[in-house]
Amino acid sequence: MRRTVELLVPVMLLGAEPAIAQETGNNLGSEAALLSTAATKAEHQLRQTFTNLQFEEFGPAPVKGPIYQAIAGGRVIYFAPESGHLLFAAVYDRNGVNVTALTQDASARKRLGTIDPKQALVIGPEGAPRVIEFTDPDCPYCQALDRYWQAKAAEGKRVQRLIYFVSGIHPDAPAKAEHILCSPDPETAFKAIYSGVKPARLMKCAAGANKVAADAVTVGKMGISGTPTLLLGGKLLSGFQQAEVEAFLEENAKRQPPRQGIPPSGEVP
Repeated sequence: MRRTVELLVPVMLLGAEPAIAQETGNNLGSEAALLSTAATKAEHQLRQTFTNLQFEEFGPAPVKGPIYQAIAGGRVIYFAPESGHLLFAAVYDRNGVNVTALTQDASARKRLGTIDPKQALVIGPEGAPRVIEFTDPDCPYCQALDRYWQAKAAEGKRVQRLIYFVSGIHPDAPAKAEHILCSPDPETAFKAIYSGVKPARLMKCAAGANKVAADAVTVGKMGISGTPTLLLGGKLLSGFQQAEVEAFLEENAKRQPPRQGIPPSGEVP
């Protein structure tokens, strides 16, 4: 009798396995159906909300859970802790407004208070639209930007550049920045260094070294991590974004020259 019971137990368990598998399969099928329904609904909403957007494929993304935003180096990034994803993206609302750019600009305006315009190396005429420029003598894009400013000046679209040197990226940048600042004519020295001239001896002086050190503090407070970085009228640009710079110049070209005592557009008080 005892042996009969022992034999019945595995038979009963074996008989139960198909029922469990069937139940699990049903659950998975239900979940898949729900996901499919949610995806169809989301795709329909995307088409209805952004009517001008054309897309060929649609499906689930790897990002899961809530998404948070952070600002690093003046740039807005997004983090999804549940799936461990970091997103470098631009977020648009249903009206087509780039809310990432708005957040980035608001952060830049808030940090403008850390900049002392009296500490800047000023290149360009008084009264021209002011541009705050974080630059590195060994940065090729910074050199291209300097050539661009010179070309625009030849067209009559001059700006006044407030220069702050970023010295933590290229090893020779601090010495070259100090050389520029110690030169009798810093603007001429700036153009020479940025055009690729290699002086036989880099000049040194206490004032230049102090300015490089002060710039490093400003760069840290602003969270600048790349060059060139520009502030145009309170708008922060990471890198040489020529289209954005062109738009800034065109906007200022439409305006009347500022009257005496009124600061030009983009000037830091």
